[in-house]
Amino acid sequence: MEKRNVMLLQALKASLQNEKVTWEEKIEQEEWLQLFQQAETHQILPLIYDAVYSCPAARQADPAMFGYFKKRIVQQVMLQTMKTSEFLRLYRFLCDGGIRPVIVKGIVCRELYPNPDYRASSDEDVLIRPEDFERCHSRMLEFGMVPSDPGLDIHTAYEVPYGKKGSPVYIELHKHLFPPDSEAYGELDGFFGNVHEQAAELSVHGVAVYTMEYSSHFFYLICHAFKHFLHSGFGIRQVCDIVLFANAYGSRIDWMKVLEQCRSIHADLFAAALLQIGEKYLTFSPEKACCPPEWRSIRVDEGPLLEDLLSGGIYGDADMSRKHSSNITLSAVEAEKKGGKAGNKILKSVFPSVKYMKSQFPYLRKAPFLLPAAWLSRILKYRKEISAGRNNSASDSIKIGNERVELMREYGIIGKKSK
Repeated sequence: MEKRNVMLLQALKASLQNEKVTWEEKIEQEEWLQLFQQAETHQILPLIYDAVYSCPAARQADPAMFGYFKKRIVQQVMLQTMKTSEFLRLYRFLCDGGIRPVIVKGIVCRELYPNPDYRASSDEDVLIRPEDFERCHSRMLEFGMVPSDPGLDIHTAYEVPYGKKGSPVYIELHKHLFPPDSEAYGELDGFFGNVHEQAAELSVHGVAVYTMEYSSHFFYLICHAFKHFLHSGFGIRQVCDIVLFANAYGSRIDWMKVLEQCRSIHADLFAAALLQIGEKYLTFSPEKACCPPEWRSIRVDEGPLLEDLLSGGIYGDADMSRKHSSNITLSAVEAEKKGGKAGNKILKSVFPSVKYMKSQFPYLRKAPFLLPAAWLSRILKYRKEISAGRNNSASDSIKIGNERVELMREYGIIGKKSK
């Protein structure tokens, strides 16, 4: 494992325990920069900086460099504090209007960290009943929130993003937790059909909020990481969320139910690997989480998954080649579900389906026959990104995609290795 990743995991574990590292050996400035850059890639810079700034090794480092990152962290934490406050105001406003949104991830997970606003959230995810959308949309507009994607048909979309002028708050309003029409993972949405009836109530900064009951929320965190894994990957912060949630609410989680759900989607080895990463490198405690023997008896090599997520960044977007490799991985999963084989990987990487392209070219939602024009625009964009040095090439995408397909086979997501 690269030194920067060893340092990252040590500092992250200390931060989750509200402790500081005790590094004494001299660390070169380039190594400090690599650590902080890796932390930024995973959007955990405040967590890492807080754990390392006072250690003996840091006192030997360039104070100007540490001052630069401290300034950035203060700005990030202040911004997150503002987001949290504004979101809770919006949530109260929706509830006062007779709507009971269910919060997933985000602020619920953030409250589990020793310093909640050190765990950044780019947005907050809110789930409503589909039949409540019109009423909720009107309430959002009244609060000053507006849809951030002008090309999106908000009435048919499974999620609608909202922003507010002059405010950092950003909301993804979900009618469904996963796109029901996705061939790769659309079936995941069926597991969460009754979350509104079984919602749990929590207090966040003195505000009563509703979230999914503990077993469903734990399974959702696994599914969310799983979905991104099927695309181009996910980062270490998602593992932290899962670990802290399990430690905090493990006694209320129906572990055997979650295990059966994971097995039904071929994610049991994947989930077990996440917990092994949590136990070996972070703060997961099987005893504290009341994790039963049936889970602990599943032993897999967590190393390849850890290497993949550390290299992938927060949502597998460390570079453009990796992002575009999702064409190959999703095609492999879709082919598995259809009982066939993925088609030509080069063609799928360069000429994705209209379903994939809709997110990048909104006009395809109303005019899918313009797909060839979108392909041309995409190729021209590739050339521009390559000339700008954005680590983007079709050959790299294919190589990364092929490697990640094999990783999926290793964890039984495709093929016959699932237990």
